[in-house]
Amino acid sequence: MSEFILHEGTFIAPTPAGAYYASASPTSDPARHVLQQLLQLKKTPSLTMVKLQGWTGLDSEEAQRLLYHLQSQALVQGFDQPRVCPDGPLEEILPQILPAFSSEGKALLADDQGFYVASAGFPHEAAEELAALSASLGTLHKRHKRLLSNNLGYHTSAWTLSDAAGNSQIGFWPLFIGAQRFSLVIGGVPRLNQNTFTQLVWILGIRYGD
Repeated sequence: MSEFILHEGTFIAPTPAGAYYASASPTSDPARHVLQQLLQLKKTPSLTMVKLQGWTGLDSEEAQRLLYHLQSQALVQGFDQPRVCPDGPLEEILPQILPAFSSEGKALLADDQGFYVASAGFPHEAAEELAALSASLGTLHKRHKRLLSNNLGYHTSAWTLSDAAGNSQIGFWPLFIGAQRFSLVIGGVPRLNQNTFTQLVWILGIRYGD
């Protein structure tokens, strides 16, 4: 008999850490797969065994074991009521939430071609150049991924310019959504550990997820 208890009826969603894990790498694994499934739904689903098995592709006991792993790593959270993903054009939604990711209120989202989708706090010309730089950094990281990930064990592809104390002055955070690679460019100290970050990945997951 399974040692886990499934609290059916709870509305389940990724935490900010879960949203970060889901989007931080294009490499798939069972935990990332479940998180990405949740981030492609317009409303937080109620948790049932049937749905859990559908998201994981596992039998009931193994599916509950994976859910326990997600909970123990603080990658998912439960709510008493469902939550709905913000809806509307990206150019209207994103400028409202981007400032929350920066201690200076400066952030932009760029695509993998080096064009910015939305920006807040940066002058237009600077936003264009930062978006182009984010694409160049993505190419640079891909070229040296074998050294950084395999040889040195750095399992992140974010790049930052820091001050003498190690505080980020501006950072480039990749978001892998489906087949798309976006870059979240943040001026000042990044503030990603908040539900607004989950909203950002959720908004993109619905539009660009597989």
